[in-house]
Amino acid sequence: MVAQSKLSQVFSYQNWVHAVSGAAGGCIAMSTFYPLDTVRSRLQLEESGEVRSTRQVIKEIVLGEGFQSLYRGLGPVLQSLCISNFVYFYTFHALKLVASNGVKGQQSALKDLLLGSIAGIINVFTTTPFWVVNTRLRMRNVAGTSDEVNKHYKNLLQGLKYVAKTEGIAGLWAGTIPSLMLVSNPALQFMMYELLKRNIMTFTGGEIGSLGFFVIGAIAKAFATVLTYPLQLVQTKQRHRTNDSTNTPSTSQQAGKSKTPSMLELMVSILQHQGIAGLFRGLEAKILQTVLTAALMFMAYEKIAGTVKLLLKRGA
Repeated sequence: MVAQSKLSQVFSYQNWVHAVSGAAGGCIAMSTFYPLDTVRSRLQLEESGEVRSTRQVIKEIVLGEGFQSLYRGLGPVLQSLCISNFVYFYTFHALKLVASNGVKGQQSALKDLLLGSIAGIINVFTTTPFWVVNTRLRMRNVAGTSDEVNKHYKNLLQGLKYVAKTEGIAGLWAGTIPSLMLVSNPALQFMMYELLKRNIMTFTGGEIGSLGFFVIGAIAKAFATVLTYPLQLVQTKQRHRTNDSTNTPSTSQQAGKSKTPSMLELMVSILQHQGIAGLFRGLEAKILQTVLTAALMFMAYEKIAGTVKLLLKRGA
């Protein structure tokens, strides 16, 4: 009976509502602020040179590549984000329901951090291949990008097949180690979000408006992003690297596949060539993009989930 009860909590319709709402909210937010994510990705992948502002990069992209380039790779990103958010929101709320035995009011910041970390680990192993291909897709036809990327990464499915064929399973899960360490990012974000939400609802008597959810989401994401940004930078660089980009001019190395630098090797290399500032290259764009995106995502998520629950209640 206990096992059956736990199973019913895992497959509860409430978890599906949270998952679908989270996926929809994430796609709405990403579509709105995607140009900022394009800028963030470009800045993170730069190896050297003068650090430019978000406005400068947007201007360069529009003048040099056209306005549509700000949205390059949006389709595959939305596909991956939809899957990723669905998995994370479903897992987090299922774990939350099981841990509390279906009783409200038994949550704490520490418990939210633990459940968020577990949900993040499951999400990493499930969705990393999609993000590996996405990182390369959005750099197609950009100056300095290898011919390999331009030729073989035309859509998400084709990219997945090509990586599996040329780099094997290890290539599909490139950057998994920093991703597992970055589980702390959504975990910290959800911990802060749930903590602020609980306290504000207690203070206001259970009422939070759209603007309230937006502000809570923004604060939670800013908190998590600043603490974990160097790892996010290394993760992006690992995912972008292909066999061509990691090979050296050496004939012996070109004869076979070269090893992708480890997280530690990349961090040391960045520190040697760019200093500590190099570990935070693109932080301005990242903060701007992730804070606004997360804030809008949580606002849309809460509204969608609330509306669906209300409709289901009326239907019952």
